[in-house]
Amino acid sequence: MNTESVYTHKVRVRYAECDKMGFVHHSNWALYFEEARTEQMRANGITYKDMEDDGLIMPVKSMNIDFKRAGRYDDLLSIEIWIEGIPEIRCTFMYKTYNQHGELLNTASMVMFYARKSDLRPVKIPSIILEKYGFNS
Repeated sequence: MNTESVYTHKVRVRYAECDKMGFVHHSNWALYFEEARTEQMRANGITYKDMEDDGLIMPVKSMNIDFKRAGRYDDLLSIEIWIEGIPEIRCTFMYKTYNQHGELLNTASMVMFYARKSDLRPVKIPSIILEKYGFNS
């Protein structure tokens, strides 16, 4: 992992995101990761809205989460996100989530691909996006 390319997003766990045990419900992690990814894009000068307006979308191909500890109500989460390897059509986003005590809660990966919005056909990632992420194309 190139530490210069790691983006950290913070989110506080809300009561409604927890199950009866007081843990973050597993379904909410996808929402947290999506928020972290879109904010990472924004930090690199890319907005998902502009990308969609330009006819490009990013469907999810797969997602994997390895839980280490439970997230709990009112935890302040630090979600680290980075891109694994050099993306072409597929892009692998990697995640590590820590609580406010620095305890690792989970690791995750999400494989997405770039596609035309009009027909859902996969496409190579535009060079301007690669440049904004710091990849030389």
